[in-house]
Amino acid sequence: MEPLVDTIIEDPRWEGIALPALATRAVTAALTTLALPLRGFTLCLMGCDDLRIAALNADFRAKPTPTNVLSWPSDDRSARSAGEAPEPPEPGTEDDPESLGDIALAWETCLAEAEAAGKPTADHVTHLIIHGLLHLLGYDHVDERDAALMETTEARILETLGISDPYDG
Repeated sequence: MEPLVDTIIEDPRWEGIALPALATRAVTAALTTLALPLRGFTLCLMGCDDLRIAALNADFRAKPTPTNVLSWPSDDRSARSAGEAPEPPEPGTEDDPESLGDIALAWETCLAEAEAAGKPTADHVTHLIIHGLLHLLGYDHVDERDAALMETTEARILETLGISDPYDG
């Protein structure tokens, strides 16, 4: 059983790393690690380019520059206190799953970051999908305590996939 990830590929370069399969694998690992059901949730993931994500970043964050990942939660699922895990969302049904929100990834930025870090592109993108999903689930990194929780959670999920901790070192 796999979670429902609607993957939209706007830039065909994403097809070279099998983005839909990568997304399903990352979301499955995250939901499983967080003890959430694999069914009952849905999200949309878009693979685009730097130009498109810069426009989205300008529209939604007033920052007209490319970034690696953006996320738009369908609801505010933030924790009540800094450093606390957010309450898990209630799943919908298989016929009417609960939407967690949307994530966008920028090809050029993701590729450049992976190359600069000496990491496989697929591993870096997997990390960014998990990072975006955690934002949809209410995690954040504005406060130091929230950042520590989010980074630890990301590393724990990535470990289940055999991907090293991106924050180590």
